[in-house]
Amino acid sequence: MGSETIKTGRLANGEAQKSVHKERRGLSSNGMNGKHENLGSNRAGTSSSGEGYDLMMNTGDVDGNLDGDIEPVFVCKKARQGDLTFQDIHDHGDFFDEDEEDDSDWEPVQKHVELIKWFCVNCTMVNLGDGVVCDLCGEHKDSGILRLGFFASPSSQDAGCSEVESEMKGKNKEMHSQLSASNSSTAIGFDQRMLLHSEVQMKSHPHPERSDRLRAIAASLATAGLFPGRCYPISAREITREELQMVHSLEHIQDVELTSHIFSSYFTPDTYANEHSACAARLAAGLCADLASTIFSGRVKNGFAMVRPPGHHAGVREAMGFCLHNNAAVAALAAQAAGAKKVLIVDWDVHHGNGTQEIFDQNKSVLYISLHRHEGGKFYPGTGSANEVGRNGAEGSCVNIPWSRGGVGDNDYIFAFQNLVLPIATEFAPDFTIISAGFDAARGDPLGCCDVTPAGYSRMTDMLYTLTGGKLLVILEGGYNLRSISSSATSVIKVLLGEGPGSELGNIAPSRAGLQTVLEVMKIQMNFWPSLGSSYAKLQSQWGAYCNTRKQIKKRQRTEPPIWWKWGRKRLLYHILVRRLHVKSKGKPSLHSS
Repeated sequence: MGSETIKTGRLANGEAQKSVHKERRGLSSNGMNGKHENLGSNRAGTSSSGEGYDLMMNTGDVDGNLDGDIEPVFVCKKARQGDLTFQDIHDHGDFFDEDEEDDSDWEPVQKHVELIKWFCVNCTMVNLGDGVVCDLCGEHKDSGILRLGFFASPSSQDAGCSEVESEMKGKNKEMHSQLSASNSSTAIGFDQRMLLHSEVQMKSHPHPERSDRLRAIAASLATAGLFPGRCYPISAREITREELQMVHSLEHIQDVELTSHIFSSYFTPDTYANEHSACAARLAAGLCADLASTIFSGRVKNGFAMVRPPGHHAGVREAMGFCLHNNAAVAALAAQAAGAKKVLIVDWDVHHGNGTQEIFDQNKSVLYISLHRHEGGKFYPGTGSANEVGRNGAEGSCVNIPWSRGGVGDNDYIFAFQNLVLPIATEFAPDFTIISAGFDAARGDPLGCCDVTPAGYSRMTDMLYTLTGGKLLVILEGGYNLRSISSSATSVIKVLLGEGPGSELGNIAPSRAGLQTVLEVMKIQMNFWPSLGSSYAKLQSQWGAYCNTRKQIKKRQRTEPPIWWKWGRKRLLYHILVRRLHVKSKGKPSLHSS
């Protein structure tokens, strides 16, 4: 208890420690006015009042001079401000230095504030504080998106069986009673073992390519009664090494296989693997190969490969961009092995499929068309400029449509489909079509930052549907906002099942940047696809009219007086200038007018 009291007194005013120090030295003497007291006890007793004193006596022998006059050298160490002069401090500086308490070990009482941090289940972004809704995407931290998919309310907590779930179950029962064999013409490729591929140790936040992506899509399809239900499941198998060697080098295949013996590994800083990743990659590639051959042989009409890890960044010799094996490339060669002569791959993932392009840029029998953010090579992976067209006799087999900015939406994509994708694909005349369907250009995606809606994806799917008589395989690539990826995938599968994409297209007005990109690509690809010639001339005139309109608007903005002149001292000048501009805009009467 004594030590606790001393410690508490020291923390209170820093004086008690000095008292203990004095007592250890045994320093006691007659005080002023002949009073005899222990200085340490006096200090301890007076410290509570905040007026503690230390008397330093100049005595050669304290016991021998008890009755003598004692001259105090220093009277007050802790005195009120103003009691000491600069002369006192100068004369007794050594005393201050010698007797000053060492408080280097003193630490103030600190309040530990616990910072609440949580990651959004929908977009993986970090949120600070005790809020329950994501600051970025607005998703509730306990939403039911993994149970109901995008049908779950984004702003409320999952409360078990909801009205939405009951309503969807009722609709599904009604729909199942009307199903016939022809309704099961769309196959779905999925296997639970692909969910085991995951990053072992989380870094700053959850990895965007996570197993919840497939869970959210599966939940949406189940809630909508599409799968299980209207779609046909195919059994999964692992791709063989011989099939993989048609796409990848043996060294690459062995590198991926090696990860099955390692608890955690990385091919690149963002491309992880665990002991289950090699199996997941083989399952994904095997499902895509079997779907392609099954569709082309006519056993099913079309299909959707709900697979991971994704594949379009995986090249001949390396894994990158979350991708291990190139699923689209494996599927294309499987379709050709089943009898297809020409295969079209349309890649609408927001990132360029550099791996797919590398594999086929010397192959005239496979046409690769990619729509992606490029921004002069500054957007990942930096490849995919408009002048990358194929090589070694296969020029024109690669068509890159590189957007120059983010925020690209439905109008620009559909405009590019109408004026580039469909004309080139029609001239190519494929036997089989594959869509590398990354949904990271979707509205709300944290990586893509574009603005394509589920209606836009369903419209693009519908435009490709008739190219090869409905023989169409959609393969999942990227997409990292669970609500966006699940709603977009569901819209695409509904088109595969024969449901229309919705309202008819009117006149599509692209953005200025979108029109410019389409024109640049057309100018290059005209050398390989002559059917683009007539469209290019028409779009050039449209571009010219657009630029002239913009110039006139800017010129008018420069000549118009500032609007605040209208209410200030220059209001008369404002009205004169505006009236003069109004007359000029009407134009002078012609000499030949009646």
